[in-house]
Amino acid sequence: MRLRSFGFAAALGASLIVPSFLMTAVPTAARAASANPAVAVGAQYDTTHVYVAPEDFDRFVASLVAVFGGTTSKQGVFTVTPTPSSTMSQLVLTPAGTVSVFGFKTPLPAPFGTERTGYLVTDLDAAVDAARQDGADVIVASFDDPIGRDAIVQWPGGVNMQLYWHTTAPSYAPLATVPENRVYVSADRADAFVQSFLAFSHGKVLSDDAHAPGIEIGRPSDSYRRVRLESTFGKLTVLVTDGHLPYPYGHEMTGYEVADVDATLAKARAAGVTVLVERYTSGQRHAAMVQFPGGYIAEIHAPASP
Repeated sequence: MRLRSFGFAAALGASLIVPSFLMTAVPTAARAASANPAVAVGAQYDTTHVYVAPEDFDRFVASLVAVFGGTTSKQGVFTVTPTPSSTMSQLVLTPAGTVSVFGFKTPLPAPFGTERTGYLVTDLDAAVDAARQDGADVIVASFDDPIGRDAIVQWPGGVNMQLYWHTTAPSYAPLATVPENRVYVSADRADAFVQSFLAFSHGKVLSDDAHAPGIEIGRPSDSYRRVRLESTFGKLTVLVTDGHLPYPYGHEMTGYEVADVDATLAKARAAGVTVLVERYTSGQRHAAMVQFPGGYIAEIHAPASP
């Protein structure tokens, strides 16, 4: 489920030991080479999909704006799936990232709710074909909605994303900071995911650290592999783990960059947001984990001083 319903509303603990042969770094050179066209539009159109209970909907939206700032679309109730359903929906446009909020009033049709993001593309048919050729499964074939079309694809490693297209192109302001899509995958499928997504996104590897600090996944005595990617779609961080993740790691879908983590945590507490992991420092960033009303868990981070 992507954001288009909102445009329509406006218009209408164990040690992590991974064998070295599973820790092969993806070259920072091309790997993005693809015969398929580039279909990305921009990071401000890439939305995290958040599902909350209808009774938590307004509190969640208000807390998100209180923490990150920004504006919202008009709230409405729509059918945003190819089969009958009804959901409250609203778009939250913050300087740190865009969020699609859904509060289903009817049972949620499968597999909706498992997709983590919606990516605006220039041509849906071309994007679906490219995703398929680059190794994705199309788990929801393209379907029409009142202002465009959608599909859901699944990348190697079980990562679900929605692709969407608008009949009338939207226009959102560029983001002040680009959030990172945080993807947890196994060592068995990490390289396949990275290679497939790079080819599709025409992106590049920013870093591939086979021994990233384990504190970043709640295991300060260990290390793990972290791959950071960038493309016109935005930033994506691949966290390669053995699945032995202490709560809340693995529940967060997005990491939001802010100017000051401590100041953001103060705003979060005042807005009724629970701090699950207090600020810590790892590498070149300060980071923390929070839970918004309604259950949405997010990572927040800021550059650490040299």
